[in-house]
Amino acid sequence: MTLDPIHVDNIARIAASIAGTVDDAEHDDYAARAWELLDPLYDEGRPVVEPLGEQALRAAAIDDIALADRPFDTTHGLDAGTLNPTGFKNGLLLDVAQAAMAAAPTDLDLHRSRSLVSTVHTNDATRNYSQGWTRYDDGYSRRRVLHVPEVGRFADEVTHELALYLAESSHAREHADEVDELLLLDGPLYPKRLFNWDSRETVLAEAAREASPQAIIENYVRLVETFVERGVPVAGFVKNPSSRFLVRTLSEKAAVPWANDAALFTRLLERRDSEPERTTSSTTADGPADPAAARNEDDLTFTSWFVSRGSSDEPMSAEGDAMGIERRLDPEAYEVTFCYLYDPRNDVTYKVEAPRAVTGDLETRSALTTQLLSEVATQRGPPEAIEKADELAKISAEEKTSIRRKFEETFQSERLRSYDDVRWPEEGF
Repeated sequence: MTLDPIHVDNIARIAASIAGTVDDAEHDDYAARAWELLDPLYDEGRPVVEPLGEQALRAAAIDDIALADRPFDTTHGLDAGTLNPTGFKNGLLLDVAQAAMAAAPTDLDLHRSRSLVSTVHTNDATRNYSQGWTRYDDGYSRRRVLHVPEVGRFADEVTHELALYLAESSHAREHADEVDELLLLDGPLYPKRLFNWDSRETVLAEAAREASPQAIIENYVRLVETFVERGVPVAGFVKNPSSRFLVRTLSEKAAVPWANDAALFTRLLERRDSEPERTTSSTTADGPADPAAARNEDDLTFTSWFVSRGSSDEPMSAEGDAMGIERRLDPEAYEVTFCYLYDPRNDVTYKVEAPRAVTGDLETRSALTTQLLSEVATQRGPPEAIEKADELAKISAEEKTSIRRKFEETFQSERLRSYDDVRWPEEGF
């Protein structure tokens, strides 16, 4: 059933009544103040965010940067896709993740390889389903099973995250030697959701310790060490940044009307035709002067780089404990650094993360920034290697349905269904 016109009109009136209480022009001043507070941003007396080099908002002409010489001739991308947690009437709950690495230009042998991880959760304490790595597909791929200890109401979350991050990190280490120039992870540099377990509810913190995520976190620590020692940059390309750490911390010092960090940086980086031109050395934080004006789509805009030591980035800071994992390099080398990049053609803001050991060197930092700007300009989206990895790792709705049916046959137990399966059967849930 569709909404009658009278309801649509009244929904519009709700919006009008809300709009009348919001002065968007004030957001320019809020953004300017927030930008100033990042140099550096303090939380409980310690700097949790600070510029790495000169703090600036910059712009690059899309046509020019798309044709610019790229510092890296070959790039590799890594991603993992999941089945999503699936329960069965026999008491089992499981998820399956597959990780894939892609290369641009294409490497067919590399693209064929997969790392499959199945996580299994059950309330039966007498069973342990863990299995080590097993090779298949003529040795190109491998699989393993990880038993998840009883974690109560967090079973879905823990089962999903362990499968996803174990598959991704293991596959990255498995093929690290095949990357000669640049590796881009599809997502953040470190498994931030695992770090967040320990800082949330006590029950989840205890469950996290039972689930032993340290082995997965160690994979990421060793991955960074491998690439730093080889002199090959590694970075994470976050397509949908959702962190609220900055706006939450800034709100204690100034007015911050944005829902998350990406919204703040979108305000800083979006340009309208009524604005004065922004130069590459600009350190102002003017937002769009007139939201009704046409968006300027000539340039990609981006921030300089920052060091982050707060929230989920705290464990990998120099003062953090890396959740007990031994670090073989100077602890500062592992710190998360980030920049934001805005593409006006689709009104999307991306976040890039890299270890400080990579971006601490000005030449490498500039090369990484140029490479990503050029690729986004050309692709009108994420870099080519990231898009390829995403396509390789994706488990489609049809494939999810097929896999779940095979599980049902093997377990001789039906999958637990909800009404959503009836409402949206095409989703493959």
